[in-house]
Amino acid sequence: MTEESRKLLVVEDDPGLQAQLRWCFEGYEVIIASDCKAALAELKKYPFPVMTLDLGLPPDASGTSEGFAALEQILADYPHTKIIVVTGNNERNNALQAVALGAYDFFHKPIDPDLLGFIVNRAYRLHELENENRRLQQSQQPDSPLEGVLTGSQAMLDVCRTVEKVAPADVAVLVLGESGTGKELLARSLHGLSRHSDGPFVAINCAAIPEALLESELFGHEKGAFTGAIKQTPGKIETASGGTLFLDEIGDLPMALQAKLLRFLQERVIERVGGRKEIPVDVRVVCATHKDPQALIQENQFREDLYYRVSEITVRIPPLRERVGDVLLLARAFLERYSRQHGSQVHRFSKDAFAALEAYHWPGNVRELENRVKRAVIMAEQKQITAKDLELGSDHQATNTQTYDLREIREQVERQAIRRALSHVGGKISQAAELLGVSRPTMYDLIRKYDMKV
Repeated sequence: MTEESRKLLVVEDDPGLQAQLRWCFEGYEVIIASDCKAALAELKKYPFPVMTLDLGLPPDASGTSEGFAALEQILADYPHTKIIVVTGNNERNNALQAVALGAYDFFHKPIDPDLLGFIVNRAYRLHELENENRRLQQSQQPDSPLEGVLTGSQAMLDVCRTVEKVAPADVAVLVLGESGTGKELLARSLHGLSRHSDGPFVAINCAAIPEALLESELFGHEKGAFTGAIKQTPGKIETASGGTLFLDEIGDLPMALQAKLLRFLQERVIERVGGRKEIPVDVRVVCATHKDPQALIQENQFREDLYYRVSEITVRIPPLRERVGDVLLLARAFLERYSRQHGSQVHRFSKDAFAALEAYHWPGNVRELENRVKRAVIMAEQKQITAKDLELGSDHQATNTQTYDLREIREQVERQAIRRALSHVGGKISQAAELLGVSRPTMYDLIRKYDMKV
């Protein structure tokens, strides 16, 4: 947007101030509205990036009720507009309340054109930066070939491209990643891009079903096979025939069932519990676990031959803390989704919320982020989500944005730089040290200093 085309909406009922404000903004086309109804009409014609709003509007020109009502209505309908509240000289509490509701800034009368112009210009620059950020996010989304996967992280985009390549091939895929990283989402993408996409997608969590019931759940049973087996029941493997079977948390599969699953993967036939008939099954098998399969093999908790059967291709999902930029990208997406779903007027995060989102370690990954944002949308008492609404205070590793301690600020920046460097090189310490311009021993010292997991 060029300087000449900038438009500014001024909501003010005083004719004298209207005249003053009309001519004090160089480079702006100033549109005047004298009340809330007129302001909303102007916003409907053109979504002003920036506007000023006098809290004392008719019919309550001597109070603030109409001004606050206008503020809430405009923020609800035009959440990206930067609103600068204009108040009387002795109305600081009203100004602070307006900012808490979501106003960008405030200004006290009498009007100082230079200072108010500075605030307006700053608001415009911020709006342009946010607009550009939204455009970049939208342009990045098509780079992800997988439906439902939102990412700008190079590490995660590489995972998506691997899935796109692997999906058409009829091979067993093992998806590795911490809890909450989206293993089932990738499994569904593998199914959707495969020759089995017209068939069913059947998921079973091997850790969620008691061992005594798991064999019947997987392979089915015949009538009378055990007490309570009142009818013939096909298992999940048989149900998934012609489609994809997703075995989540396969690392928790009991050893006795591992042998039976291995036979199925080799022979592609099953026998129901209590049955003798071999049933052929054509199914794509995708497995996932948050555990380290090699460690399980060393501990004799997982069969090595089964591991090689289920991991013809292995896909590793990076944890959220290593996906640079994805926390805020996903947080905004969840905010939009749940605000719309719950009819909420909450459409933005506060500055302290952004800082807390970026500083937090996210042990629960994307699932935890989604749950925190969803809860905050429901529980927030203001028009924006704060760090408190997200329950990300100082005890949750959030950054203290108000600190003036130079040592603490330096440590925060240093920690963030190390985390970004490690993420950029896939956790390779030597390469990260080179990026940061430090020796490898110094890099190890820094990792120990900040108690980072590599």
